[in-house]
Amino acid sequence: MIEGQTSGTKTPKLRYGMVGGGQGAFIGGVHRKAVAMDGKAEIVCGAFSQSYDNTLATGDTVGLPRERLYRTFEDMIQTEAGRPDRPDFISVVTPNSTHYAAAKLALDHGFAVVCEKPLATSSSDAADLARLVREKDILFCVTYAYSGYPMVKHIRDIIARGELGEIRFVNGEYPQEWLATKLEETGQKQAAWRTDPKLAGASNCVGDIGSHIEFMVGHMTGLVIESLCARLDRFGPGRPLDDNATVMVNFKGGATGVYWSSQVAPGHDNALRLRIYGTKGAVEWFQETPNTARVSFLDRPIGFLSRGRDPMSPRAQSLSRLPSGHPEGYFEGFANIYSTFITALAKKLRGEALTADDLDFPGVEEGVQGVKYIEKCVESSAKGAIWVGME
Repeated sequence: MIEGQTSGTKTPKLRYGMVGGGQGAFIGGVHRKAVAMDGKAEIVCGAFSQSYDNTLATGDTVGLPRERLYRTFEDMIQTEAGRPDRPDFISVVTPNSTHYAAAKLALDHGFAVVCEKPLATSSSDAADLARLVREKDILFCVTYAYSGYPMVKHIRDIIARGELGEIRFVNGEYPQEWLATKLEETGQKQAAWRTDPKLAGASNCVGDIGSHIEFMVGHMTGLVIESLCARLDRFGPGRPLDDNATVMVNFKGGATGVYWSSQVAPGHDNALRLRIYGTKGAVEWFQETPNTARVSFLDRPIGFLSRGRDPMSPRAQSLSRLPSGHPEGYFEGFANIYSTFITALAKKLRGEALTADDLDFPGVEEGVQGVKYIEKCVESSAKGAIWVGME
């Protein structure tokens, strides 16, 4: 194929504000670029940093007037709520410790929300956000970014069609090397907050990257964890939080799995890999080469699927942006999540009914489940790596 994604129904450009994501941060810039990719929304206000100078400097780079740059997210949300040109949604890209407070205040003022994962640092706070979303009937997205890849959607769809048969076993791994040394002691901002319990919460490795495995397996297979047994390691001398984790899981229905995440694995950059084994076949997907997947069936030779070249499910094809041989990656995956969310929000604001494809983005309930998973891993490890139930 040489065709890329075709444009769908034109939607009005929405407005959004951002909490976090100032200069020196990583993920805020990714979010802004992802939103801008499809031109469906524009940023109109921000409280980008605890440093007002940083917020002002970041605002200059994105072309915002000074009167819509705020010292705190409380000031921004409360002030912007009263404007006639108020934002349509708020994007929360702060460290974990302020996700709940910022998202809750936004919901209290009637704003739709896009929030980085994990949704909160406790399951009670996460459940409170879910309650508000239900009561106020507001759209809420949690940015598990890798679910935006077209190949991930295609794998999800072939599993749902039963092509792999009954799922028996899932292996998920996510090794990185970036914390193999005490990087947090060098002043590196991303390492410093992730290894600080006051900012990251009860877990570093599981909360930061292991949670991606949990979400992606559930998203692709539909399996629900019934119980787990986790060992969380702290290999960095003096680190208060985990930097390596091994988790065995039992799923409802009988399937099992093993998840490994590590930030102290030399030779690995961002190596999220999922292997899913069923009674008829298996599939393997690797985040660093996200446009392809290895497929194996009992009655045919091993093969590879290629995004752009091979036929894909309708939903996966709708998210494929470029012709075959032109790699799509992290920004495009993020943009697919935002594009889906913004289109759904625009339809909701117009009073139109939403379809399953409209709502095909990670929601608040998936965010709640992710926080429960982190807590249960911490609990299991603290009790000597025993089996604990997810309920």
